[in-house]
Amino acid sequence: MDSVEAKIARVLTALDHQEPDRVPVGEFFWTSFLRRAKKDLRIRGAFDPYRYWELDMIVVNPNMDPHITGIQMLEDTPERKLVKTGFGATIERRSDYPMPNFLDVDTKTFEQMDAFEFDDPKDDRRYFEAIDDQINSVADDLNLGLPSFVDRVNSCANDMCVFGSVCDPHETIWRIMGTENVLLKMAEDPGRIANFIERLGDFLVGIVEGQIAAAGGKLSGMYIWGDVAYDNGMFFSPDFWRQAYKPQLKKICDAIHAAGLKAIYHGCGNSSAVFEDMIEVGVDCLNPIEAKAGLDVIDLKRRFGDRWAFNGNIDARVLGTNDLEKVRREVLTKLNAAKGGGYILQSDHSVPGNVDAETYSYVIELARENGIYPLELEEFDLEL
Repeated sequence: MDSVEAKIARVLTALDHQEPDRVPVGEFFWTSFLRRAKKDLRIRGAFDPYRYWELDMIVVNPNMDPHITGIQMLEDTPERKLVKTGFGATIERRSDYPMPNFLDVDTKTFEQMDAFEFDDPKDDRRYFEAIDDQINSVADDLNLGLPSFVDRVNSCANDMCVFGSVCDPHETIWRIMGTENVLLKMAEDPGRIANFIERLGDFLVGIVEGQIAAAGGKLSGMYIWGDVAYDNGMFFSPDFWRQAYKPQLKKICDAIHAAGLKAIYHGCGNSSAVFEDMIEVGVDCLNPIEAKAGLDVIDLKRRFGDRWAFNGNIDARVLGTNDLEKVRREVLTKLNAAKGGGYILQSDHSVPGNVDAETYSYVIELARENGIYPLELEEFDLEL
């Protein structure tokens, strides 16, 4: 078992575009996969995939809700759970549907947006108390009662490289106002929306600084959650992104770098129109690089070389076939992106529930055996 010092060095060396001892591995998992893996592996009690597969890194989220209210349970039945969050969002979780359904938001109008007030981003409750919040608790399952951010960081810091996280302004604004409503408001009055986005940027810089201080030197970097695109392009024009969002992303990256940490941007979909801008403002690494959105980490490595690092792109659709030969081809091909460093192996979003535990174990086996430098990629070796 590798020491935590070895794992931290492995991740940071890769992010610095140098070759560590082997390619580092990180991952996110759907709850459905964790349930299936626990059953397949016949594990009794708690199941921790990061320790079971000895992964190199983990991401821990603080409370990022604008209002520190905790989760209000409005309805609780086996089939349906209805909650209200500190974003002012009313969210439904159904037993027959895998994702949270946003039913309503408190902030709908420009007037409500202008009057919106944020609780202190550095309030100790966000980091030192076990307060349920939207980001940690309302996902593909309702996970209430998590330990505090600091407790979760401390529980991981002796075993793996720990990253904190922060939402970017768009990930925050749609959770406050609703996706469709935000896009409509952009069309109605882009300047007014841009003013609110600037306020969001200031709040999120506070979240960055608050969690870094609370973690007491135990973070190596930070993920920035920012879905601004779908499979075929961005939700809004790249020019609007550059005008309104780019300055705020720079402020967030600057705050991360001021603490000596790395910034990894998690953006689903295909936002390639602003990749150069992301590099310019200080994003060190791109994640998850969705294959189903037409992104290929080999192409990106050839395009950006050692100007940008990459984290992801193992096609979850291939993993879901549970065909080990297809999985081998996918993993060994994508490992070409690790030549010269600059790559962390991971799925192109999260490991879904249709993946066998045996299949994921095989991914780790390939990473450990073929990801040692110098890389041995057999017939899948490519010229970059």
